[in-house]
Amino acid sequence: EEELVQSGGGSVDSGGSLTLSCGVSGYDYFGRCLAWFRQSPDKEREAVVETDGYGHPNYADSVKGRFTISQDKNTLSLQMNDLKPEETPMYYCAAADLFARNGRYACTSVYTHWGQGTQVTVSA
Repeated sequence: EEELVQSGGGSVDSGGSLTLSCGVSGYDYFGRCLAWFRQSPDKEREAVVETDGYGHPNYADSVKGRFTISQDKNTLSLQMNDLKPEETPMYYCAAADLFARNGRYACTSVYTHWGQGTQVTVSA
């Protein structure tokens, strides 16, 4: 069975760093478009970083230069630096299907697989 299992997270002071990990199993890691999202209780889900059909990251402007993803075998990691108190939601890794169209790889628009979520707390 395919699954996404998250680890990491926790608490950090403002300006500190945390690393989240998402282990992918049960299917071809490179046959999926992987991403990180975050959501606070009172706000809509927000994409932190998404990957295109070739695994290249597209970071949200709000985290660009501070957050970085990396892949190691079947694990996707999110390095978060210079964290701010307002960035204190649940973080989720997610996967959409990768497919070929017109000779190029592309991603579906819907994320069908999600990790269980990881709480991040940043104190002022």
